[in-house]
Amino acid sequence: MTIKLCGFSASNYYNKLKLQLLEKGVAFEEELVWVGTSEGQLIDRSPLGKVPFLDTPQGSISESMACAEYIEAVYPENRLLPQDAYAAAKVRELILYSELHLELVARQLYPEAFFGGKVSDEVKDRTQKLLIKGVAGFARLARFSPFVAGAEFTLADCAAIVHLPLVSSACKLIYGEDLLAALPVKDYIRSMGERSSVKTVTSDRKANTELMLAARAAKK
Repeated sequence: MTIKLCGFSASNYYNKLKLQLLEKGVAFEEELVWVGTSEGQLIDRSPLGKVPFLDTPQGSISESMACAEYIEAVYPENRLLPQDAYAAAKVRELILYSELHLELVARQLYPEAFFGGKVSDEVKDRTQKLLIKGVAGFARLARFSPFVAGAEFTLADCAAIVHLPLVSSACKLIYGEDLLAALPVKDYIRSMGERSSVKTVTSDRKANTELMLAARAAKK
């Protein structure tokens, strides 16, 4: 059985895993799974009804980091986690900072920034303070030389490529400024965009986002 990546290409966490699989040259299938549909069957495969998740010969795996670790363990070719324990821990550290202290914080802004909703001033103020702190911490770890963890492309890049643009865009739309502007994120994203894996993910993301927005509009 070929490994199957389940979810939708508008999701940055889905694309984090898709980049990993493409960069490693792993043969995989994709299954389009929207959240909020066929919930009973989805929970059997992903206990909180979240995407992405993997279907593997042994069963399903949810949560993107658990999926990424599984992929690295089962497909050791073209490693995206260093063999050295300390270096591997530093890659994981960067992933956690980009997700827990940047993307998941900025996600509080997405309803207003991207989906026509409204976020309270209280939430905006609290989120801004947390993002300023998170960006300062991330800046102390990120190398951008040329990759986010140093000289080699790693799992940290799979995360940074899909998360950092969202954080920047949300900040500009809500606060009128990019809280990541002091970091070389624009040049980094531009450079990473030349990779064939990133081009594929970007193209699929745009097409799937249009599909998602059209489906939302049809429900109104």
